[in-house]
Amino acid sequence: MRKLLNTLYVTSQDAFLARDGENALVRIKGETKARFPIHTLEGIVSFGFSGASPALMALCCERGVPITFLTENGRFLARVTGPVTGNVLLRRQQYRIADDDHRRTAIARLFLIGKTVNCRVVLQRFVRDHGPDEAVASAAQRIASLSQGLYCVTDLDALRGLEGEIAREYYAVFDRLVTVPGDDFTMRGRNRRPPLDRINALLSFLYTLLASECANALESVGLDPQVGFLHTDRAGRAGLALDLMEELRPHLADRLALTLVNTRRVEKDGFEAVESGAVVMSGETRKVVLTAWQTRKRDVIRHAFLGEQIECGLIPYAQALLLARHVRGDIDGYPPFSFR
Repeated sequence: MRKLLNTLYVTSQDAFLARDGENALVRIKGETKARFPIHTLEGIVSFGFSGASPALMALCCERGVPITFLTENGRFLARVTGPVTGNVLLRRQQYRIADDDHRRTAIARLFLIGKTVNCRVVLQRFVRDHGPDEAVASAAQRIASLSQGLYCVTDLDALRGLEGEIAREYYAVFDRLVTVPGDDFTMRGRNRRPPLDRINALLSFLYTLLASECANALESVGLDPQVGFLHTDRAGRAGLALDLMEELRPHLADRLALTLVNTRRVEKDGFEAVESGAVVMSGETRKVVLTAWQTRKRDVIRHAFLGEQIECGLIPYAQALLLARHVRGDIDGYPPFSFR
């Protein structure tokens, strides 16, 4: 298993990324504020429009360190990577599967089975840790019933329809998992583009971070992040990264969002509504979330299929590796990630 390196998150709107030898520099108004040896970085994520020098982008491309540019509020703008790497035969096989409705549906089903299991665990853990809650327990049971259909349907659109029903059940009770008093973090279902409440704003931001991690993991094992099995092809959308993210969201993003809110590490004043109606995070809250995200990635779990202790930040890589092995035909099926 590979070593987990650091991701450099740049949040200052005045920052500019530059190169000095084998180092990435963060400069503000011409003054160097931080220096990072390139071999210690997994990736660079820049929020806002600060920019990066061509010299640094060239260094990152040479060393396999992707640079992702997001808006201040986390909307994807662009991603700079080096030449396509990996076994061309693996990618050709990936494209064949994506063009075969039967095989594509079989893999999409496994992504959704993993997602459903993990959503139920989030709800069941809440009941276990905080006592009986009829609405949450009932939602977990309905999700279990709906998930049985995932094993039966053979049509990709039907799978997507079931996934939509399961997601509605899950998010309908998500704000009941918030234990802080009051309605500051009330959530009435999942909404995005734009998020209309604080919980959805926090989830959207974490999902953006996770999607970037999944795209990087898929690139590193030689798969094409753009060509998915569950998500249809769309220009500029990393369909396979979104596929992989489905099963990882409950454990890596949803649980972290709840922890941040329930421990009051993020407060209502860290969000604001803008003219469009969207709710966005302040710069300080974004820094708190990014610090918590980095810490979360260092947590160690036992991977059920691999039987190894791995850091949470390596879960996307482990799943991408297993998916590549399945696409190559080394293992019979793709084992979705699950936690207890």
